[in-house]
Amino acid sequence: MMGTRVGMEVSIAVSHAVQLARAEAIAAYPITPQTHIVEHLSSLVANGELEAEFVNVESEHSALSTCIGMSATGARTFTATSSQGLALMHEILFIASAMRFPIVMAVANRALAGPLSIWNDHSDIMAARDIGWIQVFVENGQEAFDHTLMAFKIAENHKVILPIIVNMDGFILTHVVESLELLDQDTADRFLPPYHARHRLDPQNPVTMGAFAMPELFTEVKMAHQMALVNSYDRILKVWKEFGDLTGRHYQPVEHYKTEGAKVLLLTMGCLGEVAEVAVDEMRAAGEKVGLLKLRMWRPFPFTDLREAMGGAKLLIVCDRALSLGGAAPPVLAEVRSTFYAANPKLQILGYVVGLGGRDVPPETFKEIVAQAQTEAKQGPSQEYHIFGVRG
Repeated sequence: MMGTRVGMEVSIAVSHAVQLARAEAIAAYPITPQTHIVEHLSSLVANGELEAEFVNVESEHSALSTCIGMSATGARTFTATSSQGLALMHEILFIASAMRFPIVMAVANRALAGPLSIWNDHSDIMAARDIGWIQVFVENGQEAFDHTLMAFKIAENHKVILPIIVNMDGFILTHVVESLELLDQDTADRFLPPYHARHRLDPQNPVTMGAFAMPELFTEVKMAHQMALVNSYDRILKVWKEFGDLTGRHYQPVEHYKTEGAKVLLLTMGCLGEVAEVAVDEMRAAGEKVGLLKLRMWRPFPFTDLREAMGGAKLLIVCDRALSLGGAAPPVLAEVRSTFYAANPKLQILGYVVGLGGRDVPPETFKEIVAQAQTEAKQGPSQEYHIFGVRG
């Protein structure tokens, strides 16, 4: 029943959310650290605990291609991947969103090679930030479970009809056991009704999907896609509110932690938010007016929410977990700077890249970053951004 609390590996919790959603079609290829998600789903299907078609494919490119075909028939569709697998899907990612298939995908964020690394950072998803999918980041196992279930309802809303990626940090989240509050099947069914596609492949009612577009049409199609993604914002918030009213767990595009009266704000994405909370607690106890913003919604980007979240802060420290090699700023810093360029030109925004390839980021790191950033804010930035903790 709703409210049952269990200890469960986060990957298994994601699989359980897919089971509660009564997914009808799953195609996936195993890749560390995502494998446990689809491995458990394959067991659920094989054991008759989930009535779905599970397709074993030879690559991630084929996995998403298969999901597109299954979604085109009107099936509720799920897949999962990570790192090089997401990169191998790359050309198909654009097709899924352009053709408006409401596929839900879990991405266990992991560094892109090379050098080869199986550990966590955000380089995989930042290389796919402009694919036209709705994208959210979760901070812990409870959020991974909740947002996987909610993703189906958002994606399938007839005013949205877009695919969704739920980003969760590889190993740091996927392979840990946490205390989670689950939903029972009846509650999940009331929250998430069966999916009825408005347009689907049907021999009795032929339709054209994936048509060729001449230059005279291409810009207008892309504009329609852009508007659909931007306009999904209100529908996302509506589903999050409905879920919050049901469970007591409420989510916002930009989460706040001890921002009252803060003059300095850290900004994080993913599971580092909980680590940064510890640092903020210690700095607050020492009398420093420091707070934390956690960016949950990545696409569509919550420009207004972020501007409103600043309050009276004078310095914003953006913590990226990916590089934009050769660029002026890493991905999140670039978005944040564009958000405030005209709206709040007096706000100082400094960027720090941390945790690449799974390097540990303890609370002390955030305290050191805040101290260094405050010095730079007074003296003037010494460079566009810092890769923190580089040795030698």
